[in-house]
Amino acid sequence: PSEFMAEESQEKFWDFVEANQNIEGEHDDQAYYDLIMKRASALLSSVQLNMLKFALSLRAYSATVHSFQQIASTEPPPSECSAFLSIHGEKTCDTENTALFLFSRTKPYLFKGDHKYPGSNPDAPVVILYAQFGTADFQKLHQVILSKVNEGSVTYVLRHYLPSRGKKVYLSGYGVELAIKSQEYKAKDDTQHLSHLTDACILSIFLTRTLYPELKEQLKELRKHLVESTNEMAPLKVWQMQDLSFQTAARILAAPAVDALNVMKDLSQNFPTKARSITKTVVNSEIRKEIGENQKVDARVMEGLRSLLIETPFIHDILKLNVQPSDSDYAVDIRSPAISWINNLETDYRYSSWPSNVQELLRPTFPGVIRQIRKNFHNLVIILDPTQENTVELLSVAEMFYANNIPLRIGLVFVVSDEDDIDGMQDAGVALVRAYNYITEEVDSQNAFEMYNRVPVGGRLSVGDVVKVLEKKFPYVEVSSVLGADSSYDSNRKEGRAYYEQTGVGPLPVVMYNGIPYQREQLDPDELETVTMQKILETTSFYQRAVYLLATDHDVVDFIMNQPSVVPRINPRVLSTSRTYLDLSDTSKYKGFLNFKFFFRSSSETNVLSVTWTTSKLHHNCGCLFLPCVFLLLWLSDDAYIRPVTFWVVGDFDKPSGRQLLYDAIKHMKTSNNVRLGMINNPSADVSAETTRVTRAIWSAMQTQTANNAKNFITKMAKEETAAALEKGVDVGEFAVGGMDLSLFKSAYEAPKFDFLLSHAAYCRDVLKLKKGQRAVISNGRIIGPLEEAEVFNQDDFLLLESIILKTSGESLQMNLSCVDALLSILNMFCLLDLLVDLLFVGSAVKIRPKEGDVYFDVVAVVDPVTREAQKLAPLLLVMKQLVNVNLRVFMNCQSKLSEMPLKSFYRYVLEPEVAFQADGSFSPGPMAKFLDMPHSPLFTLNLNTPESWMVESVHTRYDLDNIYLQEVENIVAAEYELEHLLLEGHCFDVSSGQPPRGLQFTLGTESEPVIVDTIVMANLGYFQLKANPGAWILKLRKGRSDEIYKIYSHDGTDSPADSDDIVVVLNNFKSRIIKVKVGSLAMHGGKTEEPKQDKEDTINIFSVASGHLYERFLRIMMLSVLKHTKTPVKFWFLKNYLSPTFKEFIPHMAKEYGFQYELVQYKWPRWLHQQTEKQRIIWGYKILFLDVLFPLAVDKILFVDADQIVRTDLKELRDFDLEGAPYGYTPFCESRREMDGYRFWKSGYWASHLAGRKYHISALYVVDLKKFRKIAAGDRLRGQYQGLSQDPNSLSNLDQDLPNNMIHQVPIKSLPQEWLWCETWCDDSSKKSAKTIDLCNNPMTKEPKLQAAVRIVAEWTDYDQEIKRLQNGIAGSFWCLFAVRQTFGAGNTLHSLI
Repeated sequence: PSEFMAEESQEKFWDFVEANQNIEGEHDDQAYYDLIMKRASALLSSVQLNMLKFALSLRAYSATVHSFQQIASTEPPPSECSAFLSIHGEKTCDTENTALFLFSRTKPYLFKGDHKYPGSNPDAPVVILYAQFGTADFQKLHQVILSKVNEGSVTYVLRHYLPSRGKKVYLSGYGVELAIKSQEYKAKDDTQHLSHLTDACILSIFLTRTLYPELKEQLKELRKHLVESTNEMAPLKVWQMQDLSFQTAARILAAPAVDALNVMKDLSQNFPTKARSITKTVVNSEIRKEIGENQKVDARVMEGLRSLLIETPFIHDILKLNVQPSDSDYAVDIRSPAISWINNLETDYRYSSWPSNVQELLRPTFPGVIRQIRKNFHNLVIILDPTQENTVELLSVAEMFYANNIPLRIGLVFVVSDEDDIDGMQDAGVALVRAYNYITEEVDSQNAFEMYNRVPVGGRLSVGDVVKVLEKKFPYVEVSSVLGADSSYDSNRKEGRAYYEQTGVGPLPVVMYNGIPYQREQLDPDELETVTMQKILETTSFYQRAVYLLATDHDVVDFIMNQPSVVPRINPRVLSTSRTYLDLSDTSKYKGFLNFKFFFRSSSETNVLSVTWTTSKLHHNCGCLFLPCVFLLLWLSDDAYIRPVTFWVVGDFDKPSGRQLLYDAIKHMKTSNNVRLGMINNPSADVSAETTRVTRAIWSAMQTQTANNAKNFITKMAKEETAAALEKGVDVGEFAVGGMDLSLFKSAYEAPKFDFLLSHAAYCRDVLKLKKGQRAVISNGRIIGPLEEAEVFNQDDFLLLESIILKTSGESLQMNLSCVDALLSILNMFCLLDLLVDLLFVGSAVKIRPKEGDVYFDVVAVVDPVTREAQKLAPLLLVMKQLVNVNLRVFMNCQSKLSEMPLKSFYRYVLEPEVAFQADGSFSPGPMAKFLDMPHSPLFTLNLNTPESWMVESVHTRYDLDNIYLQEVENIVAAEYELEHLLLEGHCFDVSSGQPPRGLQFTLGTESEPVIVDTIVMANLGYFQLKANPGAWILKLRKGRSDEIYKIYSHDGTDSPADSDDIVVVLNNFKSRIIKVKVGSLAMHGGKTEEPKQDKEDTINIFSVASGHLYERFLRIMMLSVLKHTKTPVKFWFLKNYLSPTFKEFIPHMAKEYGFQYELVQYKWPRWLHQQTEKQRIIWGYKILFLDVLFPLAVDKILFVDADQIVRTDLKELRDFDLEGAPYGYTPFCESRREMDGYRFWKSGYWASHLAGRKYHISALYVVDLKKFRKIAAGDRLRGQYQGLSQDPNSLSNLDQDLPNNMIHQVPIKSLPQEWLWCETWCDDSSKKSAKTIDLCNNPMTKEPKLQAAVRIVAEWTDYDQEIKRLQNGIAGSFWCLFAVRQTFGAGNTLHSLI
């Protein structure tokens, strides 16, 4: 718990330590746990406490404790001290020896994870306390050090230390798979059918249903239960499998919400036995339709992104972008004199008693209470036509707010006729404005506001209504002097209409809150009241967050109006949620137009036009835009600057409306550094010289002039006086701007061809779907238009468009991508990520609502219920639901038309939300994976699915976990695995070249033992990995060529300073640790430096792999056959990953008996390399993919011998065989047994063509020159080819064999003489007598079992087998009782599965 506290803060860590200095006592496990939780709850929230319990159940901090334990072991601890002090290297547990605190030697190295007491004197000696928290010894030393800290004489550092190793603990957070194994080469038919009891029950039910038809439905359910309750499996027809994904989803969705996750967990994790009953599920057509629609939304986005050549790793980040702002995101400025304010909270007397300090916002109130503060925080503006019928209802709501002292400033904008010859005696609207102004001047605006009471609700204002109000309130006034033609009360009449038109807020009436227009449906009087009150409450929270930005004398309205969402004009067409996008990724629609693209780049001297006759790819340069069917004109002041906003202006530039649109766009572009502008001409009439004067001038300037000159000239061309002059015959050259190349311009302008104009017209007609002369604006792919003939789209509208793009995705994309507009044309078609969820049909989702009144996490999951992901996800979500309050939606993402079983394994994910206890208060044995009620007929193999950084091994089981056959098991199959190592991974690059340093070697160790493990850096991503355990480790360049050629330049993700030569890495948790190292070349002097030669032993190094008891039996016999035929020392290297505990326990005895050496090697499959899922294919991969990194770098040559081989010669001959410069040598497949010709796949098709006359080699025996192999980076080449080919599931059928044969042209193979490998399947009987090794390869024709073939084919095999058995029997007394589990670190960390 203390480490959990430390992650929250160091203050909480020390508070927890202080509160638990000594809690030793007579506690059982549960009482101790409860005490700790009680103490922790004083420092943590309820959610944090749940997370602490979860972390403890995961044993998340066991590695942290052990890392300190390893650091303590390097001190080393003084004897007979259960807790001790380390002061600059001196250790003691004697608190009386105060002289130690005056130590002046070099200060010790402190790690990032160290706990330094706050207030320690940084200049004083460092005292490190190693102790077990909560013990009396800890308390004693802790108090002594605290007194020194208070004196300022020491720096106090606290580290965990356990004087004795505790008992093993079981880990969780991993998966266990029980996969059904192929029995293709087993002769025994062990398929089980349903028991006679079940058949009899079903028959009995059938008869009963016949006799008692009234029980038909109940008996039907009983029959279904009996069929489903059997755990045996029956094969399914292909047509039955097609709908399994949808049928499983239907089962899950049909369950009550509270049970749905458990149903998904049960169905997915036990799918092989559930599949038969699932096939009987009927899928609702509505659910099928909804799932299909949901998939279309996602798929179209993905396809569009890929079509833009966006790389897959970036698609995820792009999908996070929010590209769909809501209509209410933007506001207009309300600081306009056109608004007549009814009240002012800051100056009106009626509000004088209210507090004016903005700090009042932070004063606690009851929920829902609106704070009355004398500041204009909330402003309601009503823009209205007084003569409309519904105006009275809106004003009555506003009057209600005013009368009830709601803290709301209310303003009115009257939109009436602005014609000078219309007066108030003719027009009711004008009459009301004049009467309102008169009453405001004579009395006040509040009285003027109240005159609307005279108009009945639902009625229409008339001049008579206004006259009656004036006559009643002001009987002495001549009405005509107020309302008539000579009235002086006309203020704001024209301003009101101008403000309305300028803001573009849409049809009247309009109500705005702080400048944000309400939706039309919110203008209902009842709705208006509710929405306004809600907005006041919501906005208050915004002001509370901003309260420290607001001084008491700060103008609140200025603060509101200076927010980035405030724009001069709101255009409903721009903000509409109904949007159309131009799909720039779909080039198919452009066929038949131009098949070329133009790049326009500006420079200070010339504007370059280049033509490329392709349309294959989108050009990723910020100075270009690719449009498959039309020229696009654009300006850039600097090629290196990416502008995230692109506007295309479409219109007839020889017509006033088109020129005005272009002129406004240019004006806006001149005020913004984010915009580039394109023009597409849409002619109103047939193209000719007379109808295209302006357009041709624009185009000619773009072709021939610099960007700046062209821009200034086009601005002139867009003015009406210029067009009028050209119409009258004025020469276009008269309008040239300074610096233009007039002769070049004239030659282009007077050219007789108009092809580009015809292309523009065709594009507008066929792609943009515009009629002749219609205008439009295209903003980053979004089509706004066609604009109406008289519709205004001005400079402020362009500003609004730009702000929308920048506020959402434009700025984010600008950081990485240049063709922003094309990308956004894809992204904007759909709401992405979080907004995507709102588009999905929720009928096809599991929905679990959060607890009311509490903070909750919104969780959305998308899963196919018949995948490995579903097997993992269901238990994860179930645990999450117990830990935190969640609003959970799980969408079904089903596959259709399946042709095979989607899940062929049983699965358990080991995860618990809290530590469990037994009835006596002790810790429960778990957590563990339990497979109960499994079918007996299949052959199973057990696989672990662990976190990437874990390296585990099986340590305790008497069963063959690779071949579990439950029919032959009397009790249960129990297996125990141990977490042996944590992985340190990294990537290394040369700073000068940016490439991985070829052949660079690292070592990992400690100060006392510098080289514990070593490795070589792969050329693939500069990747390296090293096995380690929790603790502090030192990474160095290997002595020799590596540290002579390179030095460490910098490193990232480590625990030492970036410029340190030695890299210190502390592994203190179970998470992956990936570091980055940069190296630089040292200046080399003189000739080539030779690595010092070492005297190497004359040893034959033999590598082999085996999995399962049968192949381990073969392996022992193969070893014995090797040893029988050589006098040279032999060292066997075994892949540790899949060896059984039985083999690992026996091999030391065999080594002692026969005098050979052995070593177990392992390498974690890198996370970036395509993963195999079948155990057999994983083992094949280890045979070929990691030869350069699997063995210590001192091993120069190694032989691979398959486990099922018998050796009949001295392998020293093969070791010394001349490979003639090749990195490895293989034996070709025999071709002498003619009856197998039909099975020789390499004799035809792809392989015959690829090999081009070369042999296809068998991977059962090969010799590798590791020195040459590493020198030519053969491993990197093989992994690179594998990564490309393995993506296709039909490729590399025999991975270990196909890959080296496929790479024969890049990594040459030396063909060994045929006698080095004889196999009965492929070689004739006559060649057997000269065989140096015999391989028991499978026979695809006879499928004879291996054991049977071994006895028949190899005469000496039985003798070898008996000799091994005699050895086993001889040591049985000591060997078979060795069931104690070896510990690796800490209290032991164990994974447990039970079948």
